Order: sequence, then C-alpha cells, then structure tokens
Amino acid sequence: MRGLLVMMAAVPLLATGGCVRTAWNVATLPVKAVGKGADVMTTSAKERDEKYVRQQRKQAERDEKERREREKACRKHPDQCQTAPRSAGAGR
Repeated sequence: MRGLLVMMAAVPLLATGGCVRTAWNVATLPVKAVGKGADVMTTSAKERDEKYVRQQRKQAERDEKERREREKACRKHPDQCQTAPRSAGAGR
C-alpha cells in the first residue's frame, strides 16, 4: 500500500516535467528563430574566404583554358599570332 502511495505521488511530478520542458521550448522559440535568421543572413569570415578562394581558382582555370586555346590557334595559324615579349616573372 505504501509503495502504491509513493508511486501515485511520483506521477504528477513526472507529468509536470514534460509540461515544464514544453513551456521552456515555447518560451525560447522566438529567441532561437531570430538567432537562426541572423545566422542565415550573415556570412562568416571563413565562408567569405572560401568563396574568394573558389572564385580565384575558377578564374585561374578560365585563364589557363584561354591560354591553351590561344596556343592551339597559334600553332594552326602562326601568321595570325602576335607574339608578345615575355617578362622576367612570366614563368612563375
């Protein structure tokens, strides 16, 4: 009988824990939503750096492709090519 009484007393405490947690989640939801929105709208320094490096790599790939196409065209039609003098740092 005493065990049943203890169990009956513990039931409201256990049920209240779920209500408190739900109330806490509801109360903190607006704060979390604003924080998430601000995070989505802003760009971190790391993300900016990654984007910059990606753009530089793509530009270098485009430049290299154009250089190869110019060299190929010069091999086919050398009379139409204009040879520019190479500077000292061009080979790096």
